[in-house]
Amino acid sequence: MDDDDFEILRQRRMEAMKKSQQQKQEWLAAGHGEYSEIADEKEFFETCKKSKKVVCHFYRDATIRCKIVDKHLAEIARKHIETKFVKINAERSKFLVERLRITTLPTICLARDGKTVDYIVGFDDLGGTDEFPTEMLEWRLARSDMINYQGDLLEPPTLGNKNPKSVKIFGKTAKNLRDDGNTDSDDDDW
Repeated sequence: MDDDDFEILRQRRMEAMKKSQQQKQEWLAAGHGEYSEIADEKEFFETCKKSKKVVCHFYRDATIRCKIVDKHLAEIARKHIETKFVKINAERSKFLVERLRITTLPTICLARDGKTVDYIVGFDDLGGTDEFPTEMLEWRLARSDMINYQGDLLEPPTLGNKNPKSVKIFGKTAKNLRDDGNTDSDDDDW
């Protein structure tokens, strides 16, 4: 390679960097990089039309687990501006909840190019515990190609605490919001 070849490579790289910066500015202008609330179904559909990738959390104020998801999504939204992160009150958007067949809260709807591609329902995909790390939700979003992820998509991140009570056994999680610590129940005996 001579100097002309290096100059051509440098020019291509400069163009790619300019294009990347322009895309980033467009995303920020469209409200990416923040976790915001949308008011109704109409705004949901407008958001899905304007942004290529949308992560929408269907929540209810009275559900504590929805507040846990809010905390994690707010953190992820700041890191991944390539995706629009929003939330919508499920009680005020009954048509959309019915149309998308949402029966469990929290539910995170993943939409790409205006079409729903996946759902994260409850915490089962996130380790089955209320204390899942943000990296677990980030990994799960990346598995559906909703964010640019740097880690290994084949292996989920390990749970931060190695507390044996929060380990999933036979599809049930011992540690959750209603866990009273009583392990003498007969309902999971064979």
